[in-house]
Amino acid sequence: MSKKQEDITVDFSDHRYLVYQILFFAGAVLINYILPRTAGYFNLPLYLDNVGTLVAAVLGGYLPGIVVGYLNNIINMHGNPGNAYYVVLSTMIAASGSYFASKGWFDKFTKSLLTIPVFAFIGGVLGSILTYLLYGYGMGEGISAPFARILLANGTLNIFWAQMISDVAIDLADKAITVVLVFVIIKLVPDRLKPGLCLTGWRQAPLSREALYESKKNVTRSWSLRSKMVVIISVIMVCVAVVTTIISYILYNSFAMRQYIYSCTSAARLSAGILDPEKIDDYLKMDASSPEYRAIESGLGNIRAGNPDVEYIYVYKFMEDGVHVAFDLDTADVKGQEPGTVIEYEEYLQPYRDDLLAGKPIEPLLDDTVYGRLLTVFEPVYDQDGRCVCYAAADIKVENIRTTCLNFMTKVFSLFMGFYIFILALCIWLIDYHLIYPIAAMTLSARKFAYDTDEALDISVDRLQHLNISTGDEIENLYESLSKTIAETVGYLEDVEAKGEEIAHMQHGLIYVLADLVESRDKNTGDHVRKTAAYVRLIMEKMKEKGMYTDILTDEYMEDVANSAPLHDVGKITVSDTILNKPGRLSDEEFAVMKSHTTAGNRIIASAMSLVSDSGYLKEARNLATYHHERWDGSGYPSGKAGNDIPLSARIMAVADVFDALVSKRSYKEPFTFEKAMSIIEEGAGTQFDPQIAAIFVESAEEVRQISRAHESMLDEGIRNLSP
Repeated sequence: MSKKQEDITVDFSDHRYLVYQILFFAGAVLINYILPRTAGYFNLPLYLDNVGTLVAAVLGGYLPGIVVGYLNNIINMHGNPGNAYYVVLSTMIAASGSYFASKGWFDKFTKSLLTIPVFAFIGGVLGSILTYLLYGYGMGEGISAPFARILLANGTLNIFWAQMISDVAIDLADKAITVVLVFVIIKLVPDRLKPGLCLTGWRQAPLSREALYESKKNVTRSWSLRSKMVVIISVIMVCVAVVTTIISYILYNSFAMRQYIYSCTSAARLSAGILDPEKIDDYLKMDASSPEYRAIESGLGNIRAGNPDVEYIYVYKFMEDGVHVAFDLDTADVKGQEPGTVIEYEEYLQPYRDDLLAGKPIEPLLDDTVYGRLLTVFEPVYDQDGRCVCYAAADIKVENIRTTCLNFMTKVFSLFMGFYIFILALCIWLIDYHLIYPIAAMTLSARKFAYDTDEALDISVDRLQHLNISTGDEIENLYESLSKTIAETVGYLEDVEAKGEEIAHMQHGLIYVLADLVESRDKNTGDHVRKTAAYVRLIMEKMKEKGMYTDILTDEYMEDVANSAPLHDVGKITVSDTILNKPGRLSDEEFAVMKSHTTAGNRIIASAMSLVSDSGYLKEARNLATYHHERWDGSGYPSGKAGNDIPLSARIMAVADVFDALVSKRSYKEPFTFEKAMSIIEEGAGTQFDPQIAAIFVESAEEVRQISRAHESMLDEGIRNLSP
């Protein structure tokens, strides 16, 4: 399918999907069967034998295209068995067509035309080379033969290039028409049917195109599993092919040699059989045009014609002064020696000279001669006394043996490559749907697993469980185990979260209980800890809105400060009730004791921190308890810190603490009005308070007033509920 093709839902378990596939395959094969025969019927110089293959590859995927291409050559074997050797070209065209379709090249007509040179190269260039290796180039009756003859007649090209150019030109026109026909057929197929034509083997809920793309682009530390499987399959097949090819070559070469030796031996024996041993000396002196000589020469010619592999047939008499020629047939390239001619012993015959002079049988020879490398068989001719009077010989050029072996190896290679592409495509398809896609689906689901909210957790679990992986093997077992483990983990997480929230509520409750215990001893503070905590939260929210201290004011930090704010006066638990509730002004000694509540708070919270592994908010609680009475100008206590050396949380608490003390009634004073308290905060900016925090607090006067009133209402209601 095209990459841009609109997604349409297909139920791949529906029986109609199987029907679509069968009809689609049959239609593609039928197209490949009809179009070439139609072109032949009208004597068109076209093949048109890959239209169905490309339609199957573009609409169905690489595997259907390769299968249809494979079947096309198998079916055409009935008319011409040699078509089987071209199956590698059909499978290459199918694989290329599927790749171009996946990249969207068949979505637009102009873009589809760009595929023509690639297909023409496969069918024309590679096809022409394959033909040459299989059969050599001859001016036969193929589609490209007339054009090749025209090019050859021009005299500027040899047979090879004339045939190559002719094949490429014809194939270029053929593939141009093929691509146009494929594009038209694709556009005629309704969009609602196209998803059903794509061959899939889902063993799970189908992945979306985005998920498939993401799974194929998945970054791995080493090779992807898919690549490793392809390499393993390829290595195994190559090893099998190499071993098989070597064995086949050895066996075929041995067989071919035996066959050629047999042909040579047969030709030599037949030649010896038509000679009259008693007339050998007469043949040496006989006129080559005499009827008797011509009759024997004609017989020798018939023997050679009946053994097309045999190149030379001749009759020699070996004597001390040289080799005497009795008969030597002419060939297309070499004229035979005249009868009675004496030639020197060739170098390759020197080792056998004595045996030849003695008339002994000679084993078949494979040597370099003046006529090239030849396989030679000498057959002794005996007279009635049993004496060897001459030898009848037959030669076969070794180049013919090599050509035959090369032809055989080319056939083996082409058949193997076609089969290799088919098997590789089938294995990749099975690996994808039974291994890669299920693993990729689980990986993507696990990678997108979200823990931030309960809803996100439920969605993540639901996404994983709806994969429905059913490969029936270890992958399915892994999926079920993963689903069960994650579902149980989510359950545990929900329990932990619930327990965590419960602990957090208990923790906050204990903080307020502790703060209330301290507050209950100080009868002057009222609802001080709750109001100051609310003011602190308000100040931090306003600071965050203005973009202040973005590196500090995180959500976690703000929660820690707000939750620990009630503990800012925890150190007062060490101060005596007499000093805490004294109605008048404190003496210097008493004030010194009162100030010690800051360091006491530090010790109390530090002791608590030592008991837990994760101190969390207690760190800010210690800062609040220790430094909330420090002043911006450095005149505060207990450490006399100034400016930004004072922790931010303590600077915020200082404003909230002082404001609430001002508007609250104490045993030693009446409450200030809201406006007066705000003016005091404003006046203290830059001396007692951080000027930025003081300014934000004053600007938020209305929100501060609402907090104050809300807590006063809650306090009044609580007092009424306690009244008898």
